[in-house]
Amino acid sequence: MLERVRTYIEGEKLLQPYAKVIVGLSGGTDSMALIDILTRLGYHCIAAHCNFHLRGTESDRDADFVKGWCERHAIPLLSIDFDTCRHAREQRISIEMAARELRYDWFEKIRQEQGAEAIAVAHHRDDSVETVLLNLVRGTGIKGLTGIPARNGQVVRPLLAVSRTDIEAYMAKRSIPHVTDSTNQEELYVRNLIRLRILPELEKINPKVKEAIHRTSRNLAEVEKLYNRSIEEARRALWDNGVNEENNENKKGSGNGGGSDNGNSKSNNSNEIRINIGLLQESASPQAILFELLSPLGFSSSTIQDIFDSLDDEPGKQFYGESYRLIKDREFLLLHPLGEGPAEPELFLIEAGVGKIDFPLKLTLRLKTMPVAIQKGARFLYMDADKVTFPLTLRRWQPGDWFIPFGMKGRKKLSDFFVDKKFSLKDKEDTWLLLSGDQVAWVVGERSDDRFRVTEATKRVLVIEWSS
Repeated sequence: MLERVRTYIEGEKLLQPYAKVIVGLSGGTDSMALIDILTRLGYHCIAAHCNFHLRGTESDRDADFVKGWCERHAIPLLSIDFDTCRHAREQRISIEMAARELRYDWFEKIRQEQGAEAIAVAHHRDDSVETVLLNLVRGTGIKGLTGIPARNGQVVRPLLAVSRTDIEAYMAKRSIPHVTDSTNQEELYVRNLIRLRILPELEKINPKVKEAIHRTSRNLAEVEKLYNRSIEEARRALWDNGVNEENNENKKGSGNGGGSDNGNSKSNNSNEIRINIGLLQESASPQAILFELLSPLGFSSSTIQDIFDSLDDEPGKQFYGESYRLIKDREFLLLHPLGEGPAEPELFLIEAGVGKIDFPLKLTLRLKTMPVAIQKGARFLYMDADKVTFPLTLRRWQPGDWFIPFGMKGRKKLSDFFVDKKFSLKDKEDTWLLLSGDQVAWVVGERSDDRFRVTEATKRVLVIEWSS
């Protein structure tokens, strides 16, 4: 078995010869075999033991066993005690996840402190088979069917080339002592149930089912490489499609109306992700691509299915993942991080004489006497000062709002204005209005109201500049 592991390490390029390695050592069969094999292969091993204090005296027994064995074999040992239950409560995660976080965070910390090349853990082939079945039962994409990877960052798994039976035979032949985790026999845990009940039943159908599943997972791992390349190409096509640049080019204004009606002039939020619906639907497998794009953002499989089913629906539907909100717009699926920006009061007042505000928008206000040179651009507003009623009010758009767009005579609902501008739901939510009294004087950065325009009769001009 020694040569099989050596060949696997070399083939997978897991470790350089004679490298310094942090070895996760629980004291169980697998980890004891791992540290013995790596030591015999010439690696400089540093044992790392975590006491999670989850099994009472049994946890302390394991710690004492590992300490004694390392002392007898002159193996450097680093150990740590964790309050795993407390960490789970504070982070609102399962005990299993808490132990995993604590273990690997500490392993990486000591790896860096010790200047070690990698962290070796004792997962073997049977563990990988159980992981495939576990993911299959829970529901998974192709990645979940590839089993446990030989390398994940700085974590390596040299024993994936051998089975649990191989390890037990090696331990017996070498007369290596170990401790037994009593929870490994409790069917309360799903993984244990798979190992103790499900796999034995499957072996009645195919005595070599573990080898078959492992072989299939390795084949799928190769297929995943091609799959991931296709997904990345789709990601670039759907996300990096020039939307931001196109919108920024359209963000042009003219006249003292503070903006022109020349298409969608709303620039894209820097944190916004846009998925082109048309290109998505033209892809070879829209549903698979959507799953791979959205699942890393915290969207569940059922929610992704609902999003996929809505692609041909009217715009405006919203869907929520763990950390993102998705809005189904006309041409795009728009993604925004949840909780973006500070909570803002509903109204902001600007009193007469105020020259500058920094929140919620950055506005500079100047009162000038005619004649005034008018600069064109979406960030400028020129108003007949004698028509203005203070305090001015800044607020978000609300249903029912209307104004008379600069250069027009009739009123226009803001909702219709947004449709003409092809605003998304998020664009509408982000739109600010400046009001004089109860009249909309400016759709900030877009269009001013004709009622406040500068004319030949104007004597004083209120100039407002918006710094986006």
